[in-house]
Amino acid sequence: MLQFIEQKLEKQGLDTRELSELLIRLLDYGVICRDESQIEQQLYDRYLRLEEIVADYLELIGVRVQHDKRFQFIRLYPPGAQIPGVQDEQNAIQSPGLRMRLNQNEVALILVLRAQYDKALREGQVDEQGCVMVSLESLSIAIKNLLKRTLPENMTERKQLFRRLKQLRLIQIANEDRLDDGDMWMRIRPMIMSYVSEQVLADLIENEDVELVDADVEGAAVEPSSAETEAEDAAESLADETEEKELEEQELEEQTVEAVDDKAVDNEVVESETVTTSLFGE
Repeated sequence: MLQFIEQKLEKQGLDTRELSELLIRLLDYGVICRDESQIEQQLYDRYLRLEEIVADYLELIGVRVQHDKRFQFIRLYPPGAQIPGVQDEQNAIQSPGLRMRLNQNEVALILVLRAQYDKALREGQVDEQGCVMVSLESLSIAIKNLLKRTLPENMTERKQLFRRLKQLRLIQIANEDRLDDGDMWMRIRPMIMSYVSEQVLADLIENEDVELVDADVEGAAVEPSSAETEAEDAAESLADETEEKELEEQELEEQTVEAVDDKAVDNEVVESETVTTSLFGE
């Protein structure tokens, strides 16, 4: 098989190192957008030359490729995931290990970005690349109205949240340092449409209860973030330490009371002996 791949690569004037670089990037990020950077532009153009080889290779591990030629992006789907506009494979092997792990803040923001994108799409406010401009202020209002949630107040957490969605190529942000400025604008990419189903979007717009579960974001599973897990562990540890200290203090207090009682009894005995001596010792 390797010899067959090398022959195809040779016809394209490429080598196995360049194929490996493309595959590693795809499997690592799960997406390549041509307009993201010069590196992704080169990788996307390389994919166009190696599309058949890449598809055959990924098919061996059950990973499917979505190639949007109009907006020039490539996205990978793990085995068993649903691809918009593509019929589901029969008897597809489910592989949770290959699925994206998103926390609830990330899922909530993706849902609201999808709603904002759909609104702009209906109003015709889409640029030539299929992107939609949205302000941070309008996004904050939308997430509060639709999901009764707020963006993280902590700037470090907020930057991590938006950086994660930027890595997924769902948004473009010019300056992350302005994430505390409501007048800051960002671009929502058309790829957002493949992350949230029409049914979930309809429920969201109608203000029905939308639980932040796996089905809300295609190919993603919700789990607590590492920060949330560490906070919970720290709280449990603190509670255990507090309880342990209380038990120690209670035990020490009981020991002190017993000691005081014993001393009091000894004093009474001594006093009794002294009185006896004074009465009968003459």
